[in-house]
Parts: sequence; structure tokens; C-alpha cells
Amino acid sequence: MAFNFSNIGEETNPAKPCRTCTDFKTWAKQTKQTLSDKGGAAPSKPQNPECPLDKDELGSKTWGFLHTMAAYYPENPSPQQKQDMTSFFDVFSRFYPCEVCAKDFQKEIKIQPPKVDSQKSLSKWLCDMHNIVNVKLSKKTFDCNRVNERWKDGWVDGSCD
Repeated sequence: MAFNFSNIGEETNPAKPCRTCTDFKTWAKQTKQTLSDKGGAAPSKPQNPECPLDKDELGSKTWGFLHTMAAYYPENPSPQQKQDMTSFFDVFSRFYPCEVCAKDFQKEIKIQPPKVDSQKSLSKWLCDMHNIVNVKLSKKTFDCNRVNERWKDGWVDGSCD
């Protein structure tokens, strides 16, 4: 059985906006417009943690996973681990649910391929990639010299102990 993933991220039902492809405010506005056309009420930010993730929630949780994965990558990876990690980011960039985000990440990893020679190089590369996205979104950047403090060891002030 073959699966067709070419339409991942595409909105298959224009009457129902894609939550994963937009932040909550945009999704709510789109949904409000759709619902107002049908005489319904606007959605409010869901409090139920079992609701589908919006773009912001998906992004935040994805970055948390990726940074944690990089933090526990070996300092001296085998050739197979290096190949696997490189493949992981290639596949990840093709299947990320937000199509715009996925295509942007694909472009970025062509310019700056994953640095998989060590835990430090991978964590620094991923931090740099995250900062590129943060700049595009007008968010604060992170000091990549502190990436292991943030994602592996905990803050030196002991606040994570």
C-alpha cells in the first residue's frame, strides 16, 4: 500500500481552517469568519489539553523535542548515528505538518546542513536554526552558548534542581 504525503499541510476542506497551519489568533479569525457566514460564534482559546495543537503550540513542543534530542546526542557519534541524524532532519523537514514551516526548514537545511559530528555541534546548529526562525517571527533569539544549560544540564543558578 502506497501513501501519498504530497498534500500534507494543504487544506483539504476550505470550509474548515487548518489549526496546525496557523497560529491560534489567525485560526480563530478564519473560523469566526467561517462561522459568521453560517451564523455561529467565534471560538475561544481552548483550555482542554486534548484539543488539536495550533501552529504556535506545535512549534513550541517541536522545538522542545528537537533541542532535547540534540542535547542527548552522543559527543562521539558513530558513522551510522551521523547518517541517521542527517536523515532524520531531511525526513522531518518533509513531513512537518505545517507546510509553510516545512518548506522554509527545507530551504534552511540546504543552506546550512545539520552538523552531526558531536552533541555540541548538533545542539549549536539546531540553536542557530531556531534563532533563524525566531528572527523571521520577530521573536527574541537565544544565546547558543547556553544551549546545554537550557536543554540538558539545567541553569547554573540551580533553578532546575
